[in-house]
Amino acid sequence: MSLRAIVLAAGRGTRMKSERPKVLFEVAGRTLLSWVLDAVAGVSPDEVVVVVGHGADEVEATLPAGVRAVRQEPQLGTGHAVMVALEALGEVGGDTVLVVPGDTPLLQAETLRALVTAAAGAPAALLTAVMPDATGYGRVVRLGEKVVGIVEHRDATPEQRAGREVAVSTYAFAGAALAGALAGLGRANDQGEYYLTDAVAALAAGGEVRAVPVADPAEVQGVNSLGQLAAVAAEVRRRLNAAWMAAGVEMPDPERVYLDAAVALEAGARLYPGVHLEGRTSVAAGAEVGPEVFAIDSAIGPGARVWYSVLREAEVGEGAQVGPFASLRPGTRLEAGAKAGTFVETKATVVGRGSKVPHLSYIGDATIGEGSNIGAGTITCNYDGREKHRTVIGNRVFIGSDTMLVAPVEIGDEATTGAGSVITRDVPPGALAVERGQQREVPGYAARRAKKAPKKE
Repeated sequence: MSLRAIVLAAGRGTRMKSERPKVLFEVAGRTLLSWVLDAVAGVSPDEVVVVVGHGADEVEATLPAGVRAVRQEPQLGTGHAVMVALEALGEVGGDTVLVVPGDTPLLQAETLRALVTAAAGAPAALLTAVMPDATGYGRVVRLGEKVVGIVEHRDATPEQRAGREVAVSTYAFAGAALAGALAGLGRANDQGEYYLTDAVAALAAGGEVRAVPVADPAEVQGVNSLGQLAAVAAEVRRRLNAAWMAAGVEMPDPERVYLDAAVALEAGARLYPGVHLEGRTSVAAGAEVGPEVFAIDSAIGPGARVWYSVLREAEVGEGAQVGPFASLRPGTRLEAGAKAGTFVETKATVVGRGSKVPHLSYIGDATIGEGSNIGAGTITCNYDGREKHRTVIGNRVFIGSDTMLVAPVEIGDEATTGAGSVITRDVPPGALAVERGQQREVPGYAARRAKKAPKKE
C-alpha cells in the first residue's frame, strides 16, 4: 500500500487583496506552501501532487524536485480539485490518500502521521479543532459521538454555526472509498461547487469516519487574510525564537526579534530588540546585534558588534564594529577588528584587519589593507558615468578628512593624504599627497563689505 499526498494550492485568496497567489505569501522567509510541503515530506509519501490554479506558473516555479503540479481549470471547489489530482495520480484503489491545504504553515509532520495512522481500516479520517472563533470553518456534524458529516460555514444553520468543533480541510482517505465518494458529488450548494466535505458525509454513511483532534488550534490555522497571515507569522516567530533561546541565543525582548527560518545562530549570540535577520544570515557566538538592525544574506562573526545598521550580502569579521547608522551593501567584507562607523556606506569593499572607516564616508569598489584609517568625509569616486573603477589603499595608510579618491587610484603602504585633497594619481608608499588651492587672506574685507552694503531705513 502506498501513501499519496495531495496539496490544495489553487485558490486565489481574494481576501488577501493581491494578485499574488495566496500560497506564495511568506512567513519567516518561506512561502506558506513551502512550510506545508515540509510537513507533508515528514510523513514520507510515495508521491506528492500540488493542485494549482490562480497564478499557476508562479506556484509551479517554486515547487521542489519530485513534487508534481496539476492544474485545476476551471476551479470548481475542493472536491473538484481532488478529482483533478486523482486523475493525475491514476490508480489509487489500495492506497491511502492524504489531502492537505496549502495555506496552513504551522501544520506539523507528527500530526499528519497521527492522521494517516487513524485512517487505517477506515474510509477516512479528518483533523478537527475546537476554535475560539470558528467563523469561516466547516462545522463537524455528529450524531452522538459519530461523525456524520461536515457543513460549510456559509451553508450552516445558526445552530450549527454556534458549534466550535471544526474541520480544517486535512484528511486521510482510503483511495477506493475516496474515488467512489467523489463520483457521487453534486453542486447543489451556495457556491455551486463540488465540496470535498460532502464526500466525507457520503463516506460516513457507509462506515466510520474518524476524527483526530489537534491540541493546539493554532497548528491548523489557515491563512485567508492579511490579518491571519500576521497572526500565523507571530506564532512562527514565537516558536523560532523560543527554539533559539533554548539553544543558547540571548534575546532580551524576543517579541521584537524577527528571524527567517534559514537564519543560523550560535550559542552566545545576543540579539537586541528591532533585529530583522533574513535569508541565510548567520550570527556567531559572542556577537551582539541590535538594536534596530536589518541584515539579509550576511555573516556576522564572533564577538562582532552591529547596531542601528543595514547589511546586505555583507561579511562582518571577528570583533569588527558596524554602526550606528551604517549601510553595508553587497560585496562588503570587514576583516577582524575592522570598523564601519557612524553614517558610513560601503559597497564591494574589503576593509582589512584593524582598519577603520569611523564616520561620514562612502567607500565603494575598494580594497583597504590592514591598520589603515579613513578620515571623516572621505569618498571613493568610483563611477565615471559609464563604468565603475577600483580604489586600492594599502596597509597603515592615513587618509585625511574630506579626501576624494578618484578611481582608479592606488595609495601605497604607510602613505598619507592631506585633508581636503582630491587624489587623482597613485600615491607611492610612505608619501604625503596634498592637493588643495593655496589659502589666501584678504585684510579689511569685512569693513569694505559693510561699506558697500545698502543702508537700512
